Amino acid sequence: MTNGISNLSLYLFVALGGACGASLRFFVSQLILNWAGKGFPFATLAVNISGSLVMGMLYGLIEQGIIEVTVYRTLIGIGFLGAFTTFSTFSLDTLLILQQGEYFKAMMNILLNVSLCIFAAGLGMFLVTIFNK
Repeated sequence: MTNGISNLSLYLFVALGGACGASLRFFVSQLILNWAGKGFPFATLAVNISGSLVMGMLYGLIEQGIIEVTVYRTLIGIGFLGAFTTFSTFSLDTLLILQQGEYFKAMMNILLNVSLCIFAAGLGMFLVTIFNK
């Protein structure tokens, strides 16, 4: 047990968060695909950026002691964000673009996903600091 929470409860938190994250990922992906089409993997980029932002905020809230690490890291960080963000899909998208010989598009996909997601995580941590004062 961790802080009075059983291991079974932690697995249930992961499962609940994962189900919600996967469902929201599907919803967001469909919206963006309908809006932007399939010419560039904008849906993957959008969930990676927003997931990185939320991860940064979660980390900031935990580091500042605003929320309890065990439950929220398990539910949101591992469960929800683990299912919502799509780094494995990003990797496959990039590989498929490379196989089509579209090297510039593949490099843009890598550059945008990595740089914007790191920026979003930092922004999330910054926002927690700003709003916690």
